[in-house]
Amino acid sequence: MQGDFLVKMRTAYNQFTKAEKKVADYILQNPREVLFMSITDLAEACQVGDTSVFRFCKSMELKGYQEFKMVLSLSLNEDEKENSRFSGNIGLNDTFHELAQKVLNTNVHALTETHSLLDEEVFSQAIDWLHEARKIYFFGVGASVLTALKAANKFLRIEPKVYCIQDSHMQAMVASTMNSDEVAVVFSYSGATKDTIHVARLAKQAGAKVICITRFSKSPLTSYADLTLLSGANEGPLQGGSTSGEISQLFLIDLMYTEYYRRYFEACSKYNERTSGSVLERLC
Repeated sequence: MQGDFLVKMRTAYNQFTKAEKKVADYILQNPREVLFMSITDLAEACQVGDTSVFRFCKSMELKGYQEFKMVLSLSLNEDEKENSRFSGNIGLNDTFHELAQKVLNTNVHALTETHSLLDEEVFSQAIDWLHEARKIYFFGVGASVLTALKAANKFLRIEPKVYCIQDSHMQAMVASTMNSDEVAVVFSYSGATKDTIHVARLAKQAGAKVICITRFSKSPLTSYADLTLLSGANEGPLQGGSTSGEISQLFLIDLMYTEYYRRYFEACSKYNERTSGSVLERLC
């Protein structure tokens, strides 16, 4: 498994310049090799200048290249194999066995990384806001609206104030009429989907509290977020729309649901009993 530094690098990836992304890409693909490279060696391998590597270190809030190597070394698990057969992106020449193992590893890693990105204080604040809210709206477009629907379906079992609207135009209208005692929970892997950004901006301008669940810590979407919960999935060239992104977000939903239920057990259990009873006759 890869350590916290590489996790932090991935979450900050979309903030990097073009040259810094080249450095980040090389480090993510060859983390152990980089430990034995000078700043010039790394710059040549990435086809950038030494100053670009130094700026990358600064972007990662490090004093310089030597501190970068030290932090990277501490972040790597000593038992990690340099060229693991089942690590990396899915390739066209992979066997079915390799494909299955890579998909499994990708999903497991997405969950592990999402867990490592949890900020207990931020998470606790999100739960407080959901409880205090008069209404909770789950928003998303494309694949993310499916995640929003699952979140609404789960929370509706224990809270009657939950809503999810699928049409993007209706989402915008609802967001524009929200107020300070309502919460918008917005899902977007990239944080760069125009319709989702528009909804978050409208909700923020209307005075509502905005919670974003996304991959990157800095994005157009997070600029409108009051709280951001990070998911840890990485999508390769052949994995766009993969379930790993959804799985990492569903993990956060499940965690939010469980913690909410735990905190407000008495009220939630009553609602759960009523909602479960409402569909009991339809079960075979």
